[in-house]
Amino acid sequence: MTKRVLTVDDSKTMLQMLQFALKQGGFEVIQGENGQEGLDLLEANDIDVIITDINMPVMDGITFIKELRKKPKNKATPVLILTTESSQSKKEEGRSAGATGWIVKPFDPGKLLEVIRKVSP
Repeated sequence: MTKRVLTVDDSKTMLQMLQFALKQGGFEVIQGENGQEGLDLLEANDIDVIITDINMPVMDGITFIKELRKKPKNKATPVLILTTESSQSKKEEGRSAGATGWIVKPFDPGKLLEVIRKVSP
């Protein structure tokens, strides 16, 4: 069965890069451009892994993670933060919100696929 990945980022270029890398890795990809769109897509779809940016309009990634963790069906869904942010305080904030892992942009497609396979066996 094909695993479904939700990617949430306000950069169309980043969404395209993620879609290309994930499809190459055999994943089905659903995409949103902010945290609110991400929540709406989670309501309508069963998702195996979530990749989100932090800095987005409408709803940022940290708030998005906190909100999705409130939903029983997404309590254990792996969430990877993909961002340019690399400070320890931001990582702590992400972890306490419920993020599973942290990847700094620009990302290596092979490493991204490796991490996704690790968090979603």
